[in-house]
Amino acid sequence: MTDQTNAPLVLAVPSKGRLQENAAAFFGRAGLKLAQLSGARDYRGTLVGVPGVEVRYLSASEIASQLASGAAHLGVTGEDLIRETLPDAEGSVELLTPLGFGQATVVVAVPQAWIDVRAMSDLDEVASEMRLRQGRKLRIATKYVNLTRRFLAEHGIADYRIVESLGATEGAPAAGSAEIVVDITTTGATLQANALKILDDGIILRSEANLVASLKASWGEGQRSALRAVLGRIAAEERARTSREVRAALPESGGIDLAGIAALHEAELPYGAPKGLDGEIVLRCPAEAVFALSDALVQAGARAVSVRRIDYAFAAENPLAERLLARL
Repeated sequence: MTDQTNAPLVLAVPSKGRLQENAAAFFGRAGLKLAQLSGARDYRGTLVGVPGVEVRYLSASEIASQLASGAAHLGVTGEDLIRETLPDAEGSVELLTPLGFGQATVVVAVPQAWIDVRAMSDLDEVASEMRLRQGRKLRIATKYVNLTRRFLAEHGIADYRIVESLGATEGAPAAGSAEIVVDITTTGATLQANALKILDDGIILRSEANLVASLKASWGEGQRSALRAVLGRIAAEERARTSREVRAALPESGGIDLAGIAALHEAELPYGAPKGLDGEIVLRCPAEAVFALSDALVQAGARAVSVRRIDYAFAAENPLAERLLARL
């Protein structure tokens, strides 16, 4: 790709609402503050403390398109929009890490009155029967045209017609514009309120907001340097959030099988083992392994064990960046 050493790394984030708030909180936890240039009406900004990054505030659907075209290097958007917008998502973008917000599920829902229709195989029979008896195709209201077509093809269903939805998709059957819907839901309450039910095997995609990288963007050395800085902080925060630091005073007699205990509890010695037999050791382990590791150290003779949370855990390895750079 063309080297654009002086061009900024473009980070696209949601422009409004809860998605923007959650995206700002995600980057904030990693010590990365989003700052708009001239207040809330300016759709450009910076990433405080990281030079060479331009922030663009866009709608979630625009972010997916910008990543697909290579106009943005990184973006925060839902996996549902990535899968819907990009026919070849795997060849166009890299989903770096899920962000823990914006969860929703894309589903196939049919009228509750269809008591004999519980699965996609039943839906195939309904579509065939409708074509034979009524001379028309099963109508499906949805905003997710590509996801719907791919999912129905996987289930061998061909007798249908897509009705693109511009408003409240779940109201289409009651309005008479479609028989069933493919829509996004969080709790299913809205579908139930519209007398719809989700098919047992009608889950197309469990989606949430992701940090996504474009494989189509121009990645010069300047953008790669900014990428390492941004992803280094994100990885350090994630590593710290999901792990705990365990300190233990070794017995004066020594004799602890430190390597064995660490391996058994998925722990590491980030600063290495002490040279002498008598001293303090520092281990890092997954948060869920804290109690088992502490018990094992005490039983092995440790004089005292303490556990603490850590803010950031930086390492020479940057798995998020390495995975992406390997594909560029």
